[in-house]
Amino acid sequence: MTAVSSVAPAQSSRPVEGIACVVMGTWFFVGQDVMVKGLLGAQPLWMLIFVRACISILVLAPLIVWLGGKHRIYTPLWPIHMLRAFLLTTGFAMFYAAFPFMGLAEVSTIFFSAPLFIGILAAIFLGERMGAHRIGALMVGFAGVLIAMAPGQGSFQWVALLPLLCAATYAASMILTRKIGDGESSLTMGLWTIGFSGVLIWPLGWLVNTIVPIGPEFYHLRLEFIVPDGPQLAQLALLGLVGMTGYILLSRAYQVANASLIAPFDYSYLPFATTAAWILWDETPKMNTLAGMALIIGAGLYIGYRELRAPERAVSPAPVGETVIATGVPAVTEDAEDPASGVV
Repeated sequence: MTAVSSVAPAQSSRPVEGIACVVMGTWFFVGQDVMVKGLLGAQPLWMLIFVRACISILVLAPLIVWLGGKHRIYTPLWPIHMLRAFLLTTGFAMFYAAFPFMGLAEVSTIFFSAPLFIGILAAIFLGERMGAHRIGALMVGFAGVLIAMAPGQGSFQWVALLPLLCAATYAASMILTRKIGDGESSLTMGLWTIGFSGVLIWPLGWLVNTIVPIGPEFYHLRLEFIVPDGPQLAQLALLGLVGMTGYILLSRAYQVANASLIAPFDYSYLPFATTAAWILWDETPKMNTLAGMALIIGAGLYIGYRELRAPERAVSPAPVGETVIATGVPAVTEDAEDPASGVV
C-alpha cells in the first residue's frame, strides 16, 4: 500500500483569477440559457442537455490527449466527478424545466440563492469560518429569496421551487470542486462532469415522463429524440461550446479561490440575464423579483467586500482538500485549517 500524507499542502488562494473566471463564466452561462430558452419546444429539454454533453466530449477528449500533462482522460477521482455530474444534471434540468412558466429574471433570481448555500456549506465542509457579518448578510440574502418567490401570495407558483433546488445542487457541486482543488485539471473535470451528464439525462427524462403526465404545458419535457435540421444542428453545436466554456471557467474559479469569497461574483449573471430577457422577449421583472434581487445581490457583495478587506486573506493559504491515492482508490483528506484566516 502506498503511504499517503494526511496533511494538505499549502495552496495560495488566487482571488483575482477566481473572480475573473466567475465573471467571464457567467457571461457564457447567460448566452447558454438564452439559447436554451429559445430552443425549448422545438427540442425537448433532455435533447439539449444531451447534445451539450456530446459536443463537450468531442472537443475536450482530443484536447486533453493533445495537451497531456496533468490533463488526463482517466482519473482516479471519477467517483467525485460522477457525483458532481449527478448534482449538476438534475439541478439544471429542474432549472430549465421552469423556463416556460417563469421569466428568465425570476428563475435566475431564485437560483442565485446558490451563493447563500455555498457560504453555509463552505463553513460546514471546508472550514471557512463565518462571523457575525457574514451570517447577517446570509440572512438578508435569504430574505431576498423569500421575497422573490412570494410564498403565500397569489403570484407564487410551485414551479418556483425548481430553481431553488437547483441552487442547492449547484452549491454542493461547487463545494466538491473546492475540495478537489488543483488536484485535477479543469478540462478533465469538464469532460467527466459534462460528458457523464449526457448519460444521466435520458434515465432522468424517462423517470420524469413516468411520473408526470406530459400534457401541452409540459411539452418541453416530452421524452423524444428529434433529429435536428441544419440550422438547429448549428445552434445546438454553439450551445454545447458556450455551455462547456462557461462550465470550465466556473470550475476553475472554485478550484483556485475561497468559495465564500468568489461566490458573490456569480451575481453578475443577474443584470446580464435580466437585460437579455428584456431585449429578446420583452420580459419585465415583477417588483417582488427586483426587490429580492436587490437584497440577494447586496448581501453577496457585502460578503465579498468584507472578505477583500481582511488583510490576512492576501497572504494566508486557502483551505484545500488534498487528493491522495492509495491502491488505486481515490480519497480526499480533511481540509488543512488556516489559523490565520480572518473571520468575517
